[in-house]
Order: sequence, then C-alpha cells, then structure tokens
Amino acid sequence: MSAHIIDQNNSNSIAIIPVTKDNYNLWIENQDATTQNTAVLYGFGKNIGSSLCVLNSSGELNTIVCITSGTYDLHDFAKLPYDLPIGNYHLESDDADLIHACIVGWGMGAYFFDRYKKNNKQPATLTVEHLNSKYARAIETVNSTTLVRDLINTPADDMGPTELAIETASIAERHGAQYSEVVGEDLLKQNFPAIHLVGRASFKEPRLLKLDWGKANDPLVCLVGKGVCFDTGGNNVKPATSMRNMKKDMGGAAHVLGLAQMIMRLNLPVRLKVLISAVENAIAGNAHRQGDIVETRKGLTVEIGHTDAEGRMVLSDALTYASEFNPELIVDFATLTGAARTAMGADLPPFFSNEQHFNTEIMACSNEVFDPMWPLPLYAPYKAQIVPDIADLRNTGSVPMGGCITAALFLQEFVGDDIPWVHIDTFGWSNGRTGHKTGGDALGMSAMYNWISKRFGA
Repeated sequence: MSAHIIDQNNSNSIAIIPVTKDNYNLWIENQDATTQNTAVLYGFGKNIGSSLCVLNSSGELNTIVCITSGTYDLHDFAKLPYDLPIGNYHLESDDADLIHACIVGWGMGAYFFDRYKKNNKQPATLTVEHLNSKYARAIETVNSTTLVRDLINTPADDMGPTELAIETASIAERHGAQYSEVVGEDLLKQNFPAIHLVGRASFKEPRLLKLDWGKANDPLVCLVGKGVCFDTGGNNVKPATSMRNMKKDMGGAAHVLGLAQMIMRLNLPVRLKVLISAVENAIAGNAHRQGDIVETRKGLTVEIGHTDAEGRMVLSDALTYASEFNPELIVDFATLTGAARTAMGADLPPFFSNEQHFNTEIMACSNEVFDPMWPLPLYAPYKAQIVPDIADLRNTGSVPMGGCITAALFLQEFVGDDIPWVHIDTFGWSNGRTGHKTGGDALGMSAMYNWISKRFGA
C-alpha cells in the first residue's frame, strides 16, 4: 500500500471539497468575501486539478477546495499530494467512484523513485475510511502502477535478466504462484532459439521466466512480456540519444507483472500464466548479425533484417509457447516500435487484436479508467513486406512505413489458430504530464485489467 494513502477515519484530517469547473461560479457566489478575494487573487477556478487553501477566522487551514472535471478522472487529483502542505487530508464526498478516482490520482501523483535519490519534498497524505475493504481495486491500481514504474526506472545494471528473474520469483512467492525459468543453453535444449539468439551476447544469460497462478478449472489467460533489459540495438547499434533510456525496453515485462499482480491480489477468476522473455541485446563477438537466419520454436525461419528489431524475436518463441497451452486469451505487452510513438505519440498506446470486436470493448474499457488506448489494424496486405526471398519471415519490413503494423503482423504469425490475442505496443515511459512523472510508467495496464475483469465475469 502507498505510504501516502492510509486507512483512517476523517476526524483528524482536513477536508478537500471537490467543485466541478461547471459549478464553480455557483460555489464561489456562496463563499465569504475573504474566500472570494483570495480566489480572485490566485486566479483560482480556471484550471481542473488546481486547489485553494481556505483559512478559518484564526488564520488556520480549514479546508481545501479542488476544481474537478466531473468525469471521475483520476488526474483531477494528481497534483494535490505535492501542492498541499504536509498533513492528512480526506475527500469530502459520499461518491464512491469519486473517492476511487481520488485514491488512484493521489497515488499516481505522490510517486517518487527513491532507490538512488532521497525525496526532499514529502507529499501530503490522503486518509480514506474503509480503504482496504471498500477501495481495494483503487489501491491495487496504485500498487501495481508503482511496481511497473519502479521496474522500468531501475537501471539495467540492477535490473538485467538475472535481477528481473529474481523480481518475478519474488512476486510469485508473495502471491502463492509457481515460478520456474529456462536459462542460457537450456533455451536451445528446450527449443527457445529466438530468445537465446538475441540474449546470447550478454554476460547475464538470457532466460524465459514463467509464473503460474490460479485454479485449474478457471479460464486460462496468458500474459506475455518483452523483457529486453537493455537494448544497444545489437550490431546495428543505436545512436547515443536513442540508447539513453533503453533500460525501459523491459517495459512490456514490467506491465505484465503489474497486471498479474492486480489479477492475483484482486483474485480474478482466471488461471494465469505469465511468460517473460528476459534478455539483454548486447554487442559482442557472438552477437547475432544482420542477415542471420534462425529457426524459431514454431519452425518458421526468420531472417534478421535488423538486429534492433529484437523484441519481436524474443516474443515469437514466447507466443508460440503460450499458444501450446490453448488459452482462452493471450495478451502481450511490448515496448516494440518507434513507429507506434510516431503514429500515436507518447501517451496513447496502440493495440492490435485478431478479434475485431475486442477493439471497441478495449477502447471503451480504457476510457472508463482514464488509461487511453487506440486500436490499429492488422492490415494483411502489409505482410508481403515481411516475407523475404530466403526465409519464411523477416523481422523488419521492406519499407520504413507502417512499422508498428508490420511488427504486429510478424507477432501474429506465432499465435495459434483460433486463439484470441491482443498485442499492446506501449511506450512504458512518460514525459511528465500531470500524474505521470518523467520516467517509467504504466500505459495500458489498468485498461487491460478493466477489460479482462469484465470479460471473465469479475
């Protein structure tokens, strides 16, 4: 649980009064002259998420007024933890949905990655009556988002394939799940050649991480994550500016671990299988090369068009393996293409599905939790761009356009027939918008939890 959100009654905390922007004029008309003059002085009432400290006759802080959108948007509350003086506050409302939004927004806004640097400005604390019993989903959204952010923000030297395996095993142990892994040369022995190919040049051996949880009779959901703990680009080495934040290239793995944690803690009625391809795409004498051909677990041969298109390679074996269990659903997360960022920007992850009706469902579910996603097509004619003359597939398109679509089409080749599948090309990073500090971020995780929980009857 967030240290800045506590289960406590409201008697010893300061009330936050939510006022929608549309109702602001009516509210301010009913305030005393001092409050009206203070609001005018600070230009209060114009911006959603802004707050005003209201003092009593003794000059002490009495209440906080916060301007909200009236849409249950968590971001309305994300600035409060650092805008308010240190102390305890509660939302003065009986609306459970609004309190839920406040909890999530508060937790998102209060986040600080303090593993290597002390937070010199402590956030204010939100108190919520019956937090654990009434608002479990809200607090688990905060906890799982924090997990994703912490994993991505940790530098590759401290979050390589070995450390990611340790973290996954720890999550499994905390939730009564089973954990196992396939490491190094055993990847070849157990037929995961594409994972081995990409990760073999690192001194931290490549591995496939496996987490299993749930009841045998519940529907099987497979979560597959790209865990490229650092991506140099391989022999097609990235320029320094593009390589700077490549610790985030395991963001797909972080997302499936965050999503898995939510599913387990909230006890969704599903049987969960998490598969993470954990590698470092390093440069060494045994690194894979442009033009090399590998036979994947599925038996399809792939020509390496570019060694910096490694994410789809490590996912290919994991998706094939997931399909062998004939699950009810496969969901993969990957920080896969720059083309997705060019098309959609940093804040809006595109997703792809082989089930057309999923598109409207997922988009609606993402909007409900203010975690927006947008569907893009698996446009079949573009497959010709990833079919070379000397292998079954190539890991890059023959033209630079439509890169996130050709990447998704490549992955689709490794998903079993008639198995519902969703692919999320997430950025895993925020450039600093409200509620999303610059650094690692969960984009699409909360949306997919919302959809999965509805799909499987929770």
